[in-house]
Amino acid sequence: MLHDKEIKLKIATNHTARPFLKWAGGKTQLISDIERSFPPNLTQTNFTYIEPFVGSGAVLFWVLNNFPKLEKAVINDINEDLINTYNIITSRPKELISILEILQNEFHALEGNEDNKKLYYYEKRQLYNSRKEEQIEQAALFIFLNRTCFNGLYRVNRKNEYNVPMGSYKRPTICDKENIFAISKLLQKVEILCGDFEQTLSYTDKNSLFYFDPPYKPLNETSSFNSYSKDKFNDSEQIRLRNFCSKLDILNHTWILSNSDVKGQNETNNFFDDLYSSFNIQRVEARRNINSNADKRGLLTELLITNQLSNRKYIKV
Repeated sequence: MLHDKEIKLKIATNHTARPFLKWAGGKTQLISDIERSFPPNLTQTNFTYIEPFVGSGAVLFWVLNNFPKLEKAVINDINEDLINTYNIITSRPKELISILEILQNEFHALEGNEDNKKLYYYEKRQLYNSRKEEQIEQAALFIFLNRTCFNGLYRVNRKNEYNVPMGSYKRPTICDKENIFAISKLLQKVEILCGDFEQTLSYTDKNSLFYFDPPYKPLNETSSFNSYSKDKFNDSEQIRLRNFCSKLDILNHTWILSNSDVKGQNETNNFFDDLYSSFNIQRVEARRNINSNADKRGLLTELLITNQLSNRKYIKV
């Protein structure tokens, strides 16, 4: 009979890790475009991968699964609850799964009784916002709210209170045991940081590749979903990020950055075209489904910006 440790290892070995969160603006659908922006022959190269705005980690997990010569990876995010969840998955996956299974069973048992489901959701949201739980319980609540909220949105107010309403999913997967074990295994070789993106510079090696997925610049005044922390990522922060990328370029580090294509919505808006005029700007197609008005969802263009030549041609807007 297999022991728990052996079962955990067997599951992790046979399962390809994927993001454990739904995430507004997640990069799963853009992986092929991002891959074309990677340096050539990267699979034969020893390198360090650094992601200063890790979010749901779609690109991180793709890199960890597909680049066997990766020497190390470094992830960072300013969202303390998100980074706590990464740390708990890394160090205490079995205990986390036990709590998530309870949350999932309780929530699913309420199916068909919308009033009680809502009451359960908002009680857990209030508990999460109290910040009184132990780190492992806080991580479980983070995942629960993410899997049951509207469109995987993470939004907080100035008091750092999560304020996203409940979604309309029927029997959502809250506890994905196999994936949590697989992620835990991969994260053993990842350095996990929490703080400002600039601190990642201290973790570079001679051959480092950065991928930036910062809070996007809103396409208009009513489309801002980037209240990702109590301190907003405004235009001044976008400029500070560009300055950091310029510094990395001078230090011969390769970087790729994603952001919204504000020019695609307003052809006179040259914010990013001017800001990154010294670098390679590409426009790629993406589908975004976050808008509460279904008529305003659909295909749009996003930016992939790099400090190296790319194998992809521009998509004209």
